[in-house]
Amino acid sequence: PQRRGRRVLLWVARQWEQAAIRRRVVLTTLIFGGFGIGVAYGSWSRACAGAACPSISVLEEYRPEQGAKVYAADGRLVTELGIERRTVLRVDEIAPEVRAAFLAVEDKRFYRHHGIDYWRIPGAIKANLLAMRWAQGFSTITMQLARNVWDDRIGFEKVLRRKLREVRVALELERTYDKNRILELYLNQIFMGGNLHGVESAAQAYFGKSARDLNFAEGALLAAIANRPGRYDPRKYPDRAIRRRNLVLNLMRDARYVSAAEAERWKSYPLVLSPRQDFGEVAPYFQEWIRQELYTRFGRDLYEAGYRVYTTLDLEMQIAAERALEDQLQAIESEAYGLYRHPTYQQYLEQLETTGAPRETHPLTPYLQGALITMEAKTGFVRAMVGGRDFDDSEFNRATQARRQAGSTFKPFVYAAAIRAGKPASHAVNDEPISYLVPGDTMPWEPQNYEGDFRGPMTLRRGLYQSRNLVAVQLGLELGTEAVKGEAIRFGIASPLPNYPSLFIGSASVVPLEMVSAFTAFATLGARAIPVGILRVEDASGNIIWEPHPRSDRVMDEEQIWIVTNMLEDVVNRGTAYNAVREAGFMLPAGGKTGTTNDGTDVWFIGFTPELVTGVWMGFDTPQKIKANSAGGRLAAPAWTAFMKEVYERRTPPAPWRRPEGLITREIDQTTGFLATEFCPRDTRYWEWFIPNSQPTEFCPIHMPFGRGISAGREP
Repeated sequence: PQRRGRRVLLWVARQWEQAAIRRRVVLTTLIFGGFGIGVAYGSWSRACAGAACPSISVLEEYRPEQGAKVYAADGRLVTELGIERRTVLRVDEIAPEVRAAFLAVEDKRFYRHHGIDYWRIPGAIKANLLAMRWAQGFSTITMQLARNVWDDRIGFEKVLRRKLREVRVALELERTYDKNRILELYLNQIFMGGNLHGVESAAQAYFGKSARDLNFAEGALLAAIANRPGRYDPRKYPDRAIRRRNLVLNLMRDARYVSAAEAERWKSYPLVLSPRQDFGEVAPYFQEWIRQELYTRFGRDLYEAGYRVYTTLDLEMQIAAERALEDQLQAIESEAYGLYRHPTYQQYLEQLETTGAPRETHPLTPYLQGALITMEAKTGFVRAMVGGRDFDDSEFNRATQARRQAGSTFKPFVYAAAIRAGKPASHAVNDEPISYLVPGDTMPWEPQNYEGDFRGPMTLRRGLYQSRNLVAVQLGLELGTEAVKGEAIRFGIASPLPNYPSLFIGSASVVPLEMVSAFTAFATLGARAIPVGILRVEDASGNIIWEPHPRSDRVMDEEQIWIVTNMLEDVVNRGTAYNAVREAGFMLPAGGKTGTTNDGTDVWFIGFTPELVTGVWMGFDTPQKIKANSAGGRLAAPAWTAFMKEVYERRTPPAPWRRPEGLITREIDQTTGFLATEFCPRDTRYWEWFIPNSQPTEFCPIHMPFGRGISAGREP
């Protein structure tokens, strides 16, 4: 009995001790549990303390950041200006195949949870504990949206506080907005590599079509790229991207968006990517020209507000312009026009490749450069612009930023000033040597003709179409420097103009775009058009917020400028541009003026039809002689002709210029400028047009019967 009593007492003691241990465990558990609950509650309640979590009310007016979309005149997309390229679509505009792919990969229970997928939490915890790091998350599409929209407030670091913030914002999103709105925001916001954001910009960049039109394989590829854009870039890593795409198709099969047979069929779908990898390949100098104008007006909104910019650019003309200019520059470098002593553009590129030098942009380049601008004569719409041979190598726009000597392309302003002053096109000027002492110089200025000869008296018409320097100088001296400067300014030349007679043969440095703009007055018979590159700008909702209106200024009466235009037609029909234009097969109504600087560093041709004005310039960034016998008619005009011939393959030929009814005509002897007689040789007689009361009234004093010509100073 005593042993039995001791055993009972020991058992009671053990039970009491175990009960005490259980009480301590329970108490400790309750204490720590309460503490944990308190910490969790405190963390939850303080996760958004101090406005760390944004109010989702901003989503009512939320618009994802969108760069400005730049369109050509026919509505085709040219480029996007902005840090983020994005086009926002409504969720019902995005193809179901794309939506299904993202749901299968990112959140297959999206339409069944309320912001948090609790079924994924245990698996994520287990994976993280086993890996002893943050290896797997449980973010839903709603939580990802919370992070993507407010990344500056929530942060991207993988910490508990960030996750709590995501959860709180996600729950509030789900209470406030329907699922389709959340999915819409997510698909328009998601990062897709580079500066692509949203499925529409990615679809355009990778497939060259809208996210509205993608199939299952393409939708699966977008969802694959979104997982890790750098790793699954289909252009850099096509095999890797296809494997990931096929994995997405398997997930779509498991989620019953496609059948097993359909999944296998779409896995065999070839990887077909758009050949155009970047929007910036088309008309880069034009793009930069309008970007600068837009930024001046809109500032950073240009890159963020989703503007739609409709431009004057004609893509077919632009491609033709780039081709015509480059082909002619290569022909010059190939010695088709004589010995070429400079490094060619191709040799420059080969040198870069050989040395391994990185491609960088330079303001000045060592190879032959060129520029081409074409404008609608009446509106000033810039249809094509080439500012150099390689925008990646040099962003300097020679069409809008370079100042180069105009050479003989300046002469039409001298002749226009003469017509305005009442001198007829038959007015005779002596093509003879000139020695002019410029004030302050010790040596006289003695200009020369390009050919180096002198041809005696000739009419203004002949002096212009043969581009005789000494005729232009003599005429300019008759008119005065101020009259010529005033005429050029009236035509829109804003560059500084010297007060010396060299101005008359183009010593002034001018901008190619302003010269092309000035020549629109000849094409339209008197109205100079201001260059325009932008038709209108719309906001993201389609409201017009800026619409520049075409502007033109009348610079000359129609009768006067018709005569000048008619003289410029002769440059093409029988003058310095004849071989490059008419002999080359361009037979539509046209006029223009060639230009060459005395040292052969700049060559020009600015030509026009009644509809279009196109200017071509060629030279080195650091002025130097291009080659022997450089001339605008030989080197620049062929590019103009090649371009215009291609343009007018797609355009209705223009009607010739209409002659004003008030003009009168007289037969003139071109060696004297007087009225022709029956005794004047037939090859010196031609019909000239006159403004009434400007025609000559005396007959030719040279070609007369009975030797009258001897008394006029002619050798027998």
